[in-house]
Amino acid sequence: MPSRFKLAACGFLMLATTVVSGCAASLGPTPATSKQEPGALSDDLDPNSLREAIRHSLVYLQKLPADRVLGEAPQRFTAKDVSDSLLAFEKLLELWTCRECFAREIEARFDLLPSSSDAQLSEVLFTGYYQPVIDGSLSPSEKFRFPIYGKPADLITAERVTLKPNASVERIVGRARGEQFLPYYSRREIDDDGRLRGQALEIAWVENPIDVFFLHIQGSGLIRLPDGRQLTVGYAAQNGWPYRSIGRLLIDNGKIPKEEMSMQSLRRYLSENPRERDEIFAYNESYVFFRVLESGPLGSLEVPVTAGRSIATDARLFPKGALAWIQTEVPVIDSTGRLTGWRPIARFVLNQDTGGAIRGLQRADLYFGAGEEPAGLAGYMNRPGRIFFLRLKQNQTPGSFSDP
Repeated sequence: MPSRFKLAACGFLMLATTVVSGCAASLGPTPATSKQEPGALSDDLDPNSLREAIRHSLVYLQKLPADRVLGEAPQRFTAKDVSDSLLAFEKLLELWTCRECFAREIEARFDLLPSSSDAQLSEVLFTGYYQPVIDGSLSPSEKFRFPIYGKPADLITAERVTLKPNASVERIVGRARGEQFLPYYSRREIDDDGRLRGQALEIAWVENPIDVFFLHIQGSGLIRLPDGRQLTVGYAAQNGWPYRSIGRLLIDNGKIPKEEMSMQSLRRYLSENPRERDEIFAYNESYVFFRVLESGPLGSLEVPVTAGRSIATDARLFPKGALAWIQTEVPVIDSTGRLTGWRPIARFVLNQDTGGAIRGLQRADLYFGAGEEPAGLAGYMNRPGRIFFLRLKQNQTPGSFSDP
């Protein structure tokens, strides 16, 4: 999601698939991603999707003070810095059909900042996430037995202030019992011990517990009801426990070879080994609570994410809502959903989400969309690449550009 969608978002937007986070960190760069530099500013998608994603970021930015700091890496960006850059770039989309003009104006007006000035940290591991579509019901039945929970009333988010040795503020999540502040219930306590049953927190019920678990990973989804309606659910809160990758667990335990790890292989193992399933799930103590959305999916900025154009990064580091240019490879799959190869891509994206497993300078999650095909692509996505953030040069203004 991961949102990623808060991805679980978030979206912990955990925005897929973060289940394999770290599994390919040792992969060397492919020829497509190791030799290119931001000289030929190509883009493999359409301008309309890019314009849509830019407008979503601007909606978020309009709500913020101009001097609000949105990120410190690769440089400090304020809301005004990000907004000015987006407005200037959006104007340049008028030159889209003249690619040479478009690239020339970008290079003249913008600084392209690598995600890290340290060459050893500039390579980024890209994974993918998507919005699952799951059959479900608004009421439990023999078929639909596994709940999707809304946010519990006793879930408390607080700040813990530490003054020594250095002043710091830490966000903590838990519950109150008398005068005690306790950790919130873990996944095992919620699913196996039933700590939330009988509290009318269920938004919907689904047939397969594996679908519920992966919904938590993605942080957003569509519940397809028996009457044909679709219910959009998105990240509302998380229980405060750290995210732990069950993909990494199965690799470490020799259940799935590292080179074969994907969302598809992970789901297959869980389906074929139901006796191990609950114990595997319990390893990831992080638990996501949902809410019903009128539209979506929403990223961590509370604006819609756009397929192919939205990425999730570490919200502690990179500027929220900012424009970036990426180089990586994406999977190629056949009609049966099998991986057949990799296709190099270079495109402009918006940093609109985050995720519980997306940590550090060298991680990013690309949103693929909703449904079966995006799920297949996101499930295989695990490739090195690079990110360059665009920043309007100091001597430029958002409003104009030179004639082509």
